[in-house]
Amino acid sequence: MLLPTATARETWAVTRAEFARLPGLSATALTLLVGAAATGLVPPWVLGRLVDDVMAGAGTSRVVGWAAVIAAAALVGGLLTAAGAAVAARLGETVLARLRERVVDRALHLPSATLEKTGTGDLVARTGDDVAVVANAITGSGPLLAGALLSVVLTAGGLFALDWRLGLAGLAAAPGYALALRWYLPRSAPYYARERVAAGERAQALAGALQGAATVRAYRIEETHVAHVAERSAVTRDLSLDVFRLFTRFVSRVNRAELIGLSAVLIVGFLLVREQLGTVGAATSAALYFHRLFNPIGMLLFEADTVLQARASLARLVGVASLPATPRSEEVDASGPGELEVVVTKHHYDDGPVVLADVTLRLEPGSRVALVGASGAGKTTLAAIAAGIIVPTGGAVRLDGVPLTDLGEDHVRKRIALISQEVHVFAGTLADDLRLARPGAGEQELLAALDLVGATGWFRALPEGLGTHVGEGGHRLTAAQAQQLALARLVLAGPEVAVLDEATAEAGSAGARDLERAAAAATAGRTTLIVAHRLTQAATADRVLVLDHGRVVEEGSPAELLRAGGRYAELWAAWSP
Repeated sequence: MLLPTATARETWAVTRAEFARLPGLSATALTLLVGAAATGLVPPWVLGRLVDDVMAGAGTSRVVGWAAVIAAAALVGGLLTAAGAAVAARLGETVLARLRERVVDRALHLPSATLEKTGTGDLVARTGDDVAVVANAITGSGPLLAGALLSVVLTAGGLFALDWRLGLAGLAAAPGYALALRWYLPRSAPYYARERVAAGERAQALAGALQGAATVRAYRIEETHVAHVAERSAVTRDLSLDVFRLFTRFVSRVNRAELIGLSAVLIVGFLLVREQLGTVGAATSAALYFHRLFNPIGMLLFEADTVLQARASLARLVGVASLPATPRSEEVDASGPGELEVVVTKHHYDDGPVVLADVTLRLEPGSRVALVGASGAGKTTLAAIAAGIIVPTGGAVRLDGVPLTDLGEDHVRKRIALISQEVHVFAGTLADDLRLARPGAGEQELLAALDLVGATGWFRALPEGLGTHVGEGGHRLTAAQAQQLALARLVLAGPEVAVLDEATAEAGSAGARDLERAAAAATAGRTTLIVAHRLTQAATADRVLVLDHGRVVEEGSPAELLRAGGRYAELWAAWSP
């Protein structure tokens, strides 16, 4: 599943609205680009007059005067072109920056269930590859294309101003251009859209392989993932080659149209001069005007692929930016003791098999419940449903009697915290990393949270204490230290419900006991659901649910289940030394 892509109408509406927010900058850019295009009309017209003057026997001073006009027009045109390109690029970058901010804002506030389905690869491709494509079009070819379009319009007007018959002769090339575009655009546009989608799928395949690198290596399925990434890359490559083949055929059609148009202008100019209906200078200017159209028209046509790529990428950005905002959770009363009820009649991923069925889980306020079972039993899925990360296909989750869907995403995140075995340490100071959970926390609160989860020992060894840079480019924390950091964040956030999905699995045997004690301290007094990686976690729980192939096969206290001699007792016997 990929994030939505906007239609052409939606993309244009959003883009137009963004430009309308900058009326002064838009007007300035348009004025400069029009001025630059207008000065380009001066040299061909002056050369035509120069030809007529020379044929009439004008003196050297006349020729020098016209040459000075051409030089001045070239200088002014160059200055206006540079200024117009700079202002247009600034305008485009500002619009893109605002759009990117909207994309990031919507992405950060996407429901967890949506991100769970789409994965991160597609989102990374949009905020990375697609933004780069649009930025390149705006800062590189964007101002040039805008100037080329204005040059075409003004030059065509100048051609008709010389003589309407010469203008009509120039239009002989229009059918050739139109037919070339009519042939090319319908064939290439779908390829570009598919190419951007393929790029998102490739990024998703790569991100999935990298995020699960440890598991991939453990099961020795590197070749399978490499083959999947290679397959996605091959699809993208083949689409690019298909577009390139179309483009080369498109170029030949454009050259044919140019030949027809220039030939028509020269022939009509010759006939007008022969019949004394026009001057040689006018015919010369007309030929120069039409020849001057080669570059801007060629740029508009040849850069059509850039425009199409940018349009496809822009549509993907607008698709995310136009997602509805997260509902205001302030309208919902979020108080309560923290009673969690999970009812899953069935759950499956997309069209896959049922992974959970007939599961009822009730956590009393402050109670501690453990989920145990073999790998693939559905423990992690049930934990994600309980935490509101996944919406069950059939069933509901209620917190203090209120469905999570009614509470709103931000209230769910405030009241239910999920900690998995994959903990991210953000780049920055340790204090900043901790304050992600509570931005206004004081230094003593941070120290107390670290002390509660048993992190005081390694924390005191840090060179700059809370000011030590951690994460990427900073001090590297071990897996156990990262888990303690996550538990300290949990303490600072203060949720009523905590869901620990194998949160001590990365510690290894040596640090597992310490992390278990840290987890117990961090969740003391909170309603807690634990996916037990080690049965010692289940042994301290108030109640244990044993899952097998997505169903609850046993439920009770650890002592009761051991006495029953069922599945839990078998797991305990197999695990115990």
